[in-house]
Amino acid sequence: MHRVRQELSRRLRRLFRSGVPIVQCAVAAGLAWAVAKSLVGHPAPFFAPIAAVVSLGVSLGQRLRRALELVVGVSIGIGVGDILISAIGTGPWQIALVVALAMSTAVLADSGAIIVLQAASSSVLVATLLPPASAGGLTRMIDAAVGGLIGFAVAALLPANPLAVAHRNGRLVLGALTDGLRGVAWAVSRRDTDVASDTLAKVRKSQELVDEFRTALDAGGEIAKIAPIRWRRRGDLKRYEAAATPIDRALRNTRVLARRAMSALRDDEPVPRPLPGLLEELAGSVVLLRDELAGGNEPLQAREAARAVARKSSVELLGEGDFSMQVVVLQVRSIAVDLLQATGLTRTEAIAALPPLHPRRGDDHS
Repeated sequence: MHRVRQELSRRLRRLFRSGVPIVQCAVAAGLAWAVAKSLVGHPAPFFAPIAAVVSLGVSLGQRLRRALELVVGVSIGIGVGDILISAIGTGPWQIALVVALAMSTAVLADSGAIIVLQAASSSVLVATLLPPASAGGLTRMIDAAVGGLIGFAVAALLPANPLAVAHRNGRLVLGALTDGLRGVAWAVSRRDTDVASDTLAKVRKSQELVDEFRTALDAGGEIAKIAPIRWRRRGDLKRYEAAATPIDRALRNTRVLARRAMSALRDDEPVPRPLPGLLEELAGSVVLLRDELAGGNEPLQAREAARAVARKSSVELLGEGDFSMQVVVLQVRSIAVDLLQATGLTRTEAIAALPPLHPRRGDDHS
């Protein structure tokens, strides 16, 4: 019963997160039908609600372009279907021919995948459920345009919260980064190659989270751009957008960090005594970054925490380890720079926080 309750709770949370898209699609479909029927005067505007729902889409990014692609695809499919079915009738081979020609027309027009697939599905509808005798092709094209425009309008007037998805995906990405740094810290402090190997395996899977994070930011940016009631969220989104690329680099560097740490431990290289603590401090700065971004604040605490790690990653640490462990120390420096950039510093400003690896000429008394 406990597992049943957990599964039910998970599904209800998923339904709650999908509430806004469901409401958008329902409202857009009903409005598209009503507008095409009552205002435009089409007796059975079948394509209007379909166009409205498809233009909203399962995912959010680039909705306006997809709405235009939808209308183009429907127009191609309807046009080819109407012309051919009027001349050759309906049947298995006619449907196959109509689909092939509609898709070929879309491809020759140098169209994208959405237009090609929409041309195919629209031509099937014309050839089967809605033969040319029931409505004119121009009427269907108008219905598709009405549906696409209403879908876009609903997205602007009933928008999702652009920060909700950014927060959720940001927590996952930054959580993976935190776990990776803490996993390496634990591995080197305990000299445990198994922990290092497990950490490397987990952090290698983080790229999918980064891709989903970027998609979420694209979607949020579109919402904040087209929806007036979400314009005030643009500043918070910009912080996430500025942090996205440095966070991606930090995860990539953490993969290198974990791999070289595992090699160093297998070769029984000495571990610099400050290293585990530095890695824990880096992980702490990531947690601060996560919390400050989620709170809509400039990540000043995270910046100071990352800067403190950068200052401690001095040349003396390199002298305490062999080759692989020296690479680990260098990766700590790189990740500190990445995190400083994620807080809003330029790369030049972030690098300036690092102590030099080579002594200045004036300091070299040899």
